[in-house]
Amino acid sequence: MKDHGSAINSPAEPLPGTPHWDIEALRADTPGCRNVIHFNNAGCGLMATPVLDAVLDHLRLEARIGGYEASAARAADIGEFHTEVAALINAAPRNIAFAGSATHAYANALSAIPFEPGDTILTTRDDFVSNQIAFLSLRKRFGVTVAHAPDTPEGGVDVEAMAALMRSLRPRLVSATHIPTNSGLVSPIAEIGRHCRELDLLYLVDACQSVGQYPIDVAEIGCDLLTATCRKFLRGPRASGFLYASDSFLRAGYEPLFIDMHGARWTAPDRYEAVDSAARFEEWEFPYATVLGSAAAVRYARGIGMEAVAHRTPALAARLREALAPIPGVRVLDRGPRLAALVTFAVEGWEPQPFKAAMDARSINSALSFREFAQFDFTTKNVDWCLRLSPHYYNTEWEVDEVAAAVADIMSHSRDTRRGPR
Repeated sequence: MKDHGSAINSPAEPLPGTPHWDIEALRADTPGCRNVIHFNNAGCGLMATPVLDAVLDHLRLEARIGGYEASAARAADIGEFHTEVAALINAAPRNIAFAGSATHAYANALSAIPFEPGDTILTTRDDFVSNQIAFLSLRKRFGVTVAHAPDTPEGGVDVEAMAALMRSLRPRLVSATHIPTNSGLVSPIAEIGRHCRELDLLYLVDACQSVGQYPIDVAEIGCDLLTATCRKFLRGPRASGFLYASDSFLRAGYEPLFIDMHGARWTAPDRYEAVDSAARFEEWEFPYATVLGSAAAVRYARGIGMEAVAHRTPALAARLREALAPIPGVRVLDRGPRLAALVTFAVEGWEPQPFKAAMDARSINSALSFREFAQFDFTTKNVDWCLRLSPHYYNTEWEVDEVAAAVADIMSHSRDTRRGPR
């Protein structure tokens, strides 16, 4: 397999305004860069060495002295998870709950809302697939109504139309996904939040693809709840995520449907009391090595600087879209006034798995997205599947150009095959 560590020595010109990082040092800190061109950060980012060390060191400690004893010995470091995440999103540690995934955090948040028949959930046509399925499950079980705000002609939710639906429907919950899994669209979550605050509506934001890619400020967004994962652009370990719950949401007494001995105290044979922090959304059992790795990942991201990441990462994606657009048989799909570092495109004449396999054979990591992930968006775009490429700040301009050249080469070979022998 080709060693990609030397990509930083390529003659590709850095993007204008690129932060003055030592990209070589960042890549040296990322062992996977030696093996692959990793353009699947929207799936899992490559872990940096300090993250890997944090996970492995705690597992070794558990093996030496015991699991309970190891967590007790590292209690202060474990608490840094809540401190680091809070600093990342402009919250207080008491408002942060660790979760096994963003989906787990999202489902736990939904379970705290006492939906009744006739309640409305107002969302967008770009909410994450698992969220949409959860809404339909609530409709099936409780008889809630699920309403979708329309899109603008250029792509993305029409905020004014959504605000009008807020006023007319008075939804029990408003939900928006900051960046969906199936495109580079960046939704205007702060604008939606302003309308929610004006109308005193519960607001839940899925920031799974944006945390670690953009600065996130829950006060500016105005959300009651926000969920995210640590494995994507934060470059943390898998099976890790978090829930933010605002003070007003906690004071109102919302709690998860299945609360346990970590989130509540059994105060009498027939009574319990939820704890007064977001810990009510946590469970007693923690994967402590993962928690420590996640804290290290957030600390690493904060050290890099989210403003700088927010400049470089989408710019790499823009360079990639520009390089892909002229390739015959390739159709870039991303639409909207603001685009993130998720690049999606359809290709003519290929089935999904063979095309991805052709990319894999070139040591380029990518992901497939299907219509079932984005029923509204892919129906509008008239595609059944696409390939998703998602660079991050440690990727290089040379890698962007190399990936675009690989796509062009694959498409050229497919055209030659269709032409037959000459």
